[in-house]
Amino acid sequence: MGYIERITWSQMIASLAGGIVYLAIVLPQLATRAIGEIEWIAPMLWTIGGAIVASIVVSILWGIVAGMVNRDDASASDQRDREIGWLGDRVGQAFLVLGGVGALALVMLEAERFWIGNVLFAGFMLSALLGGLTRVIAYRRGF
Repeated sequence: MGYIERITWSQMIASLAGGIVYLAIVLPQLATRAIGEIEWIAPMLWTIGGAIVASIVVSILWGIVAGMVNRDDASASDQRDREIGWLGDRVGQAFLVLGGVGALALVMLEAERFWIGNVLFAGFMLSALLGGLTRVIAYRRGF
């Protein structure tokens, strides 16, 4: 597994874990509180920050282990890696745009801040997950 593919996996794992943690904190509040009383800002900021830090830490640790196993492949990337990255970025950006358009529509409809923030969060999370999944599929099945 190459350097870029390891980073992609690290980002996907961290994004998925962050999304699950956030949903585990916020979803139970939906059943017991009014939308305006749900505490979502701090959990969202902490899970985004935690996912970024976790992604960096996992990438570094995985790179150290990969470097001990095969020093030549530890940080190598080539044209195929760059093209796969562009493909994943295009897929990911589509979900960022969808999240932004959804949030803009909610603002126009004067929806609660909770829904606007969570639509943006969903766009970011889907962008990271599906962009990464696209990269992994391209690595595993060919490009």
